[in-house]
Amino acid sequence: MRKPIGWSTIIIAVLVAVSAGLVWRRDGTDGVLDILTHDLWLFSGILPRVLAGCLLGALISEILPHEKVSRSLGPKSGLKGLLIGTAFGAILPGGPFTAYPVASALLAVGADFGATIAMVVSWTLIGYGRAVAWEIPIMGTDFTLWRILISLPLPVLAGALGRFVYVRMYPKPASKDDET
Repeated sequence: MRKPIGWSTIIIAVLVAVSAGLVWRRDGTDGVLDILTHDLWLFSGILPRVLAGCLLGALISEILPHEKVSRSLGPKSGLKGLLIGTAFGAILPGGPFTAYPVASALLAVGADFGATIAMVVSWTLIGYGRAVAWEIPIMGTDFTLWRILISLPLPVLAGALGRFVYVRMYPKPASKDDET
């Protein structure tokens, strides 16, 4: 289980406090209250998406068959697992409120770091939703296709590197199944 307050939370809290102090010094209490009011509205709009994404991740981790996920995306899945992770990330719709809970759920049900890294990198670089909704209309089809073609190997490479590094940083003790 993750700690609710870690070093990143502390750093962000310090940055918020310093920024609030600077805004207060420049604009007074009204300036700080205006920002807080705006951010509360922003938070109320984002909160349903965060809850839905976390719920989706929790449900996926309960629904997906652990053995099939481990076989398809686990440490012994090889290149196939990295390609499946890459393909899944490329077609995964939604923003970070969907992608990261799904990635966490995959890790929980047996996917390894490599396949999950390939999925997240693919979602970030290739994601069809952003390409269709934003990139093709703004940048054109030629640019989008070339960008996707050039980006295709990167999730697989990132996943392979992630798998390589993770296995060396966190070696598993040999089990009885490995000895036979």
